[in-house]
Amino acid sequence: MQYSILGDDLQLVKVIMDEGESIYGEGGHLLYKSPTVNLQARDVGGFMAGLKRAVTGATFFVLQLTGPGETAFAGSTPGKVVQISLGNGDQLLAEHGSFLFAEGGVRYDASLAKLTAGIFGGEGLFLAKFTGPGNVFLHGTGNVLPLQLGDGEEVDVEAGHLLAFDAGMQYGIKRAGGLKTMLLGGEGLFFVNIRGPGRVWLRSVSLAALASALSRDMPCPPSCRREAEAGQREFRV
Repeated sequence: MQYSILGDDLQLVKVIMDEGESIYGEGGHLLYKSPTVNLQARDVGGFMAGLKRAVTGATFFVLQLTGPGETAFAGSTPGKVVQISLGNGDQLLAEHGSFLFAEGGVRYDASLAKLTAGIFGGEGLFLAKFTGPGNVFLHGTGNVLPLQLGDGEEVDVEAGHLLAFDAGMQYGIKRAGGLKTMLLGGEGLFFVNIRGPGRVWLRSVSLAALASALSRDMPCPPSCRREAEAGQREFRV
């Protein structure tokens, strides 16, 4: 199986598969496939795994593609594609909307995050969970920054920028300084604290920040203009 990550700020990944090789991924990210590539819906990991994935906002079924032929996947926002290799039994936790596809031997599940992390961190209670062996491909909005933490080394991450981390790492919630800093600092009230050893991947742009920036420049729809005009008339009266 061959992979090629193409592009700069709007990356995609092209996959060339030999006879019998397979991958599976989220249907919303599939770009194209060769006519020789067999496509079918699959419940990876069984009913319960699919149900937990559905709770995260992902799909119950994924698309399985089997070679020979080529296909390609891409994210739905400007950003980078990252390839993460997992050894036999290695596990990865990832933001549930970042998954593009994985090799057929990788198990795809969902993991219940620590309750405080899910509530105060601004992310869902469930994280996508992948178990090796095999390669997993994720998409991060903006640029993707990989970190390698040594034993006992820690990093505080604003929750919206956390893309993925090795499942064996310890993580929890940490206050963003004192009360004044929490209220006036312009960041969230809490950070996700992650302790090594292990790998962490960060995305430079959070989805919430991207949505907020785009909404400021979106044209006002007719209904919005009518409401604004009505408000102006009432003010003049």
